Amino acid sequence: MATVSPLPPPFQHPTTNSKFKSPMLQPYLEQLEEQHKQQLQPKQQDAVEQVDNEPEQGPLIQNLSSCPNHGLINQSISTLYRVSFNQNSSCFAIGTDRGITVYSCDPFRKMFQRYFDNGGGIEIIEMLFCSNILVFVGSGDNPQYPRNKVIIWDDHQSRCLGELCFRSAVRSVRLRRDCIVVILEQKIFIYNFADMKIVHQIETIVNPKGLCEISQATGSPVLVCPGLRNGEVRVEHFTSKRTKFIFAHDSKTASFALSHEGHVLATASIKGTLIRIFSTQDGTLLQEVRRGADRAEIHSVSFSPTAEWLAVSSDKGTVHLFRIKHLGNQDKTNTPPNSRLTLAASSSPFSFIKGVLPKYFSSEWSVAQFRLPGDSEYIVTFGHEKNTLIILGLDGSFIRCKFDPASGKEMTQLEIHNFLKSDKAS
Repeated sequence: MATVSPLPPPFQHPTTNSKFKSPMLQPYLEQLEEQHKQQLQPKQQDAVEQVDNEPEQGPLIQNLSSCPNHGLINQSISTLYRVSFNQNSSCFAIGTDRGITVYSCDPFRKMFQRYFDNGGGIEIIEMLFCSNILVFVGSGDNPQYPRNKVIIWDDHQSRCLGELCFRSAVRSVRLRRDCIVVILEQKIFIYNFADMKIVHQIETIVNPKGLCEISQATGSPVLVCPGLRNGEVRVEHFTSKRTKFIFAHDSKTASFALSHEGHVLATASIKGTLIRIFSTQDGTLLQEVRRGADRAEIHSVSFSPTAEWLAVSSDKGTVHLFRIKHLGNQDKTNTPPNSRLTLAASSSPFSFIKGVLPKYFSSEWSVAQFRLPGDSEYIVTFGHEKNTLIILGLDGSFIRCKFDPASGKEMTQLEIHNFLKSDKAS
């Protein structure tokens, strides 16, 4: 067990209990998927009769002190606290007032479900790619764990690896293969995943949404988080030990996204009208796109894997797709520079009189949109199939849609499911 205390001013390095069990990463969900495919083959009658294709494992979480057994229960979900994609968007997880459930995105399918017999709530749940490592933070009227604790769980071996304990509530968690990032209201802590020793700590402005992103590419990690002023974004280059501050907006930052390689950053303010794209290397403003004219709450911003596209969802009930001119990794594109300049010049129908009309008319607009059903909060990411988006709603919606980058028309809905109907086959 690894218990890390908060760092009261002046900052002191906490001690880590030597009993922390180093995580053993295994391609857990990939193994489950392979088992599922084998079970679908009607070789034997008993293989066909298996239900839900869930692994036969023990109870989910054990209390780190007394380790009582928690049985699984079969109850419907009444409250959904949060949905989150894993780092490569191959899966997503939900935290509810009953426990957690993990789904595959392609194809859409429930992978496994863990419910607590005492109905303990889980708000924050993060996966480490398709491995067996997950982290939890409790929530609700009956939280399974205190809101100030991060529980690190190995679902393959059904055991707790350890916990991180703080003096204030945890707002969010981000994972990389080599580190775990814990975001509090005004502090961020980065730990080495192998031994849970703290390697970095950052002070931020008040950050109730737990805004923070870290690059996932192998090599030098890049982390972005709010700075100490409204509209300021801090960029940490850990290998080179460089810190860059970008003054992105005049008002508070509401959402941002980091490309997979960590080269490009997209930010949106609480106004929600403009999204700005910056280089994380030098803070240069590369591009500015417009979601709309009316104020909106941005729910999520997401880059495609090659940083060629940017998707934005908001409370206006629309997902917007933008083309990014400057790719985060230039060697991944064969687009000549002149064509990118041509694209920029033709992105607005009013570009020929730019400088004469107000900035609104010369803005770069989205190349495709998707109208969301209902008024729920939605997050968006890019699917593994070319030109597809995956959209998740707090109402239980799983939507896959396809866009045509040439036509600029409305996106086409390919499929829709309700993942809250857990008792029904997906």
